[in-house]
Amino acid sequence: MAFLRSVSYAEVGPSLTGEGVLLRAPQYADFAEWAALREESRAFLAPWEPIWPSDDLTRMSFRRRIRRYRNEIREDLAYPFFIFRMSGNILVGGLTLSNVTRGMTQSATIGYWMGEPFAGKGHMSAALRAIIPYAFGPLRLHRLEAACLPHNRASITLLERCGFQREGLARGLVCIAGRWQDHIRFARLAED
Repeated sequence: MAFLRSVSYAEVGPSLTGEGVLLRAPQYADFAEWAALREESRAFLAPWEPIWPSDDLTRMSFRRRIRRYRNEIREDLAYPFFIFRMSGNILVGGLTLSNVTRGMTQSATIGYWMGEPFAGKGHMSAALRAIIPYAFGPLRLHRLEAACLPHNRASITLLERCGFQREGLARGLVCIAGRWQDHIRFARLAED
């Protein structure tokens, strides 16, 4: 009976700790807290993210998201994390290593979001500093990439503070807020 089988480590993913934060794979039980934080932060996040599907904050959509996350972890394609503030075990945001490429490249792309009430408090810096050794250690990656909008001063500062180097402008890289927008590309190598 498939519904009785236990979930393997590969499906759930690792847990990581950083300065005051815990990173772990999203779980079905996170739905209510995640949906509430995303809804509360909708206006804050809208300028930085693709347009949300109309059903994005529904339980059914979240279930599909968790199934996709588990498949991506199992297939070594992506490693999604929710970020929790250790004090109170409160969900503050999310961070994903996606587009994992093996072979000659050994790279991944970092994406992240922070709930509005927790922005600017150092949680994302702590989460990014926790994920870097995991990416270059157990995952054996060589290159981490990130991109942000040219006017997103908070992300630019975050990436530079965490040792990412600016590599240039990628024209029309991501459809954000309904428009294909240029992004500044950043990268960090294992030897940096």
